[in-house]
This record gives sequence, structure tokens and C-alpha cells, in this order.
Amino acid sequence: QVQLVESGGGLVQAGGSLRLSCAASGITFSNYGMGWFRQAPGKERGFVAAISWSTGGMTYYADSVKGRFTISRDNAKNTVYLQMNSLKLEDTAVYYCAADKFGTAQRMAIQEGLDYWGKGTLVTVSS
Repeated sequence: QVQLVESGGGLVQAGGSLRLSCAASGITFSNYGMGWFRQAPGKERGFVAAISWSTGGMTYYADSVKGRFTISRDNAKNTVYLQMNSLKLEDTAVYYCAADKFGTAQRMAIQEGLDYWGKGTLVTVSS
């Protein structure tokens, strides 16, 4: 059974930092591209960041988070991370991770048809 479990969400002040984690089980993790997506209240889920399968040499970011967020992966721990710095009020959302077999970073940005999804973790940025 495949599971993607996000953690690390919480309440943070604007300008602060958080690191999200997504632990995968039931898959050969290194064979999967991984991505982060978010859904703010009243909005559709959108792409945040992605990292390619294997060693994760390629990454891709939404313009809104470029330079502030960093995605990385640790294949030994079956975990993908999202380091979020300089958080803004508009970063408040439920953050989801997703996995896609042999997914490239750019393909992960097209969220339709991805193989697996986690249940999400809430990030709230306060003023």
C-alpha cells in the first residue's frame, strides 16, 4: 500500500520559515518524481515545486515561490522536503505532496494524472 505522509506544517509569522516533509512508503522512492502543491481557502490547488526522479538533479518552482522555497529529496530516507523561507500571508494553504513514476520536474507541475497524493499539512502564516 502506497502512502505519502506530509508533516511539518503549523503556524508561523510572516517572514519566518518552515520545513515540510513528505515520507513515502510502498514505492521505490528513487523511481518517483516528487512535487509539492498547495490549496488556499477558496482557491484551486496549484503547483509549488517539484524535483525529478532518481537523484533529483532537476527542480522546478512556481514563480510565486522561486527564491524563497527549496525542494530536496533524501532517497535513503524516502523523504522529500520543502524548505520555506520568507513566508508571506499568501503562502497560507494546505500543502500536499505527490509522486509520479519517472516524473521529471516539469511534468510534475502538471498535477493531473500524478500517481499518488498525500493528505496534506496545513501551513498558516500570520501577520
